[in-house]
Amino acid sequence: MPEACRVCGGTVGVRERRRGATTWSCARCGWQLGDAPDPDLPRPVVGVVYYLRFDRRVKIGTSARPRQRLAAIRHDELLAFELGGRELEQRRHREFAALREGGEWFTLADPVTAHIAGLQAAASDPWAAYDRWLGDAYRAQSS
Repeated sequence: MPEACRVCGGTVGVRERRRGATTWSCARCGWQLGDAPDPDLPRPVVGVVYYLRFDRRVKIGTSARPRQRLAAIRHDELLAFELGGRELEQRRHREFAALREGGEWFTLADPVTAHIAGLQAAASDPWAAYDRWLGDAYRAQSS
């Protein structure tokens, strides 16, 4: 792409020919190059449930600002994101209650690993998935 995406900062684009003109869309979030989010509208909130690995444990938490939140939590690896908020997080905590080690930390074993594998199969790069959801939210806000 000739310049970075204004939504997610992505630099890889998809080039399309529309009505005789060439346009670029961000490959990560789908935002059209050259378009700018409306500065009068607030940044859309995209809540995610995150799965962080630390040693042999996984933290299942939620955030509407995952970049800031994950920067504040000691972890070895971001395993996956799931689109949703507090309600989904609490459902996952109940679903994996037998593996709870304390707070939001769970033993990294089945069925948690199977669930995470399913999320990874749908989106191997959690940040790319988040950027796509953010782009979708911006487009919904603009229409």
